[in-house]
Amino acid sequence: MSGDDNPHYHGHRDRLRARFLDVGGDALPDYELLELVLFRSIPRRDVKPIAKELMKRFGTFAEVLAASPTRLMEVEGIGESVVTDLKVVEASARRLAKGEVAKRPVLSSWASVIDYCRAAMAFMDKEQFRLLFLDKRNALIADEIQQSGTVDHAPVYPREVIKRALELSASALVLVHNHPSGDPTPSSADIKMTREIIDIAKPLGITVHDHIIVGREGHASLKGLRLI
Repeated sequence: MSGDDNPHYHGHRDRLRARFLDVGGDALPDYELLELVLFRSIPRRDVKPIAKELMKRFGTFAEVLAASPTRLMEVEGIGESVVTDLKVVEASARRLAKGEVAKRPVLSSWASVIDYCRAAMAFMDKEQFRLLFLDKRNALIADEIQQSGTVDHAPVYPREVIKRALELSASALVLVHNHPSGDPTPSSADIKMTREIIDIAKPLGITVHDHIIVGREGHASLKGLRLI
């Protein structure tokens, strides 16, 4: 095939790859970063329209990665292999964020904890309740999903939370859950449940450092809001 026979998007791909290597991913808009992922998944098609449609439908790069396979495949040009590649990128981002939390005491790397919680849960379409179990040095022992629920509710049982903490010999906890609505503002039920867990944990020598709520619009800390 002569150079003139190359599809127009080949030159675009080369230029975008070169720019990525030159300036890095932080300097690229979300849709171009998404194009770079799609290049490998869809080698023989112009992926810019697909990337822009994904952005139009889901909003941000992070929300595209977090979208369910079913919703992703509603976009023309997206099949199972593309979904797999997107989910690999999502899992990699979570693993990277978790690594930042795992290697240092949680209280001295609080920004990394927030980043991890947002990467793991902020864009989910169902509510999920997560527990970070810490040892005496506030290092992470375990990170577990205790409950998954509906779009606006995940049942939480305070005694089950403390039972699991005792099983792991945890000295402290960080509670985390997401609001699929996007607004991380704590509800009265969130506050009540957190206080119940604190009341059960305290006599057993287990500290609840915080309850973090994450959503597309940011995060809320019950401790920071002086609600606990």
